[in-house]
Amino acid sequence: MKRQSSNKKIVLGLTGGFGTGKSTVSSMLKSLGAKIIDADKLAGKYLRKNTLTYKKIISVFGSAILKNGRIERRKLSLAAFKSKDSIRKLNSIIHPEVIKDIKRKIAAVSKGIIVLDVPLLFEAGLEKAADKVVVVKLDKAKQLERIRKKSLLTDKEINKRIKAQLPLSFKIREADFVIDNNGSIEKTKKQIVAIWNKLVSLAA
Repeated sequence: MKRQSSNKKIVLGLTGGFGTGKSTVSSMLKSLGAKIIDADKLAGKYLRKNTLTYKKIISVFGSAILKNGRIERRKLSLAAFKSKDSIRKLNSIIHPEVIKDIKRKIAAVSKGIIVLDVPLLFEAGLEKAADKVVVVKLDKAKQLERIRKKSLLTDKEINKRIKAQLPLSFKIREADFVIDNNGSIEKTKKQIVAIWNKLVSLAA
């Protein structure tokens, strides 16, 4: 896969369902020359000890999510996904800060293809910051199988996380491009290269 240059700036929103293979697609796009803005990595700094967001999170979820004074992501995740209200509260603390970071990073780039790797792209309204949106889809059975292999979550916990997001069917309807990740890695690569070539022609 060859890197290709561009003269204009194209912002591609990348999303999917929980465990559908978005990270794999992001990595392949990076290898083609895309600049990746990873929302999960950006969110991590807002969990750091003694930040304002850290203090807000502790005030909502209590000290049970801490280990040696640090927020433990798994404990926070389990606490947040206990109810829709809990996840809404966590998102209301972190999302505004991450959205500001993402917009600053987009503005700092003058040309090329920027990929917004955002699990909650539509939920956070960040599709508005993208020129095009690509959604990674996977059949439910394969989705569950992949999540079980990669995480320590129970099926109940997995389903809570899936239900906390907008349905994959909605995201597919709203997307400009859809990557079917049910086949081999080679088939996924072919789809990514085809989308990349279209983006390159738009940015030429």
